[in-house]
Amino acid sequence: MSDSEKKKEKVKVTVIGDGGVGKTSLIQRFTQGTFQKDYIKTIGAQISNYKVDSEEYRIELLFWDIAGQDDFHFLRPSFYRASKAAIIVYSLEENDLGMRSFENILTWQTDVKEFCGDIPILIFANKVDLINEERVNKAQLQNYINKHNFLKYFITSALTGQGVHEAFNFLIKKLKKERRDISP
Repeated sequence: MSDSEKKKEKVKVTVIGDGGVGKTSLIQRFTQGTFQKDYIKTIGAQISNYKVDSEEYRIELLFWDIAGQDDFHFLRPSFYRASKAAIIVYSLEENDLGMRSFENILTWQTDVKEFCGDIPILIFANKVDLINEERVNKAQLQNYINKHNFLKYFITSALTGQGVHEAFNFLIKKLKKERRDISP
């Protein structure tokens, strides 16, 4: 089947979390296979797309990378609108950013539920390359995920690529499965 004959669908995925946790870097690692070392603050929102083809369908994922800084809080409701899934990113760093970004996960979840309803939400525990991974209490993290009804968590590193493709591909399979007319 030619590309012009395929059924096409755009699916919006909101990517949120505190500023500096690596949202933009994770999206770039997945969609472009690159990593930019210099931190550049997202202003408002940045949109990246990624096309997934099957024999009959083309799904275009639109990743809305929403600025995590409080300066842009007033813009978020309009940026969330029509999202079919969300990714909340926090930093595993053992510092103030890491602790604060973990503590704010439930605030981000509340925003998603308020503006998007009950959509799948994944947690990306990012920057594993900056810590000793053995110190991550995965059982405790899984209990947190279960208690707060998140879909799943992934341990990721935008720098090394660890867990990035696995995490995004899990989401793609989930979104395809939710649309019964699209084969998983």
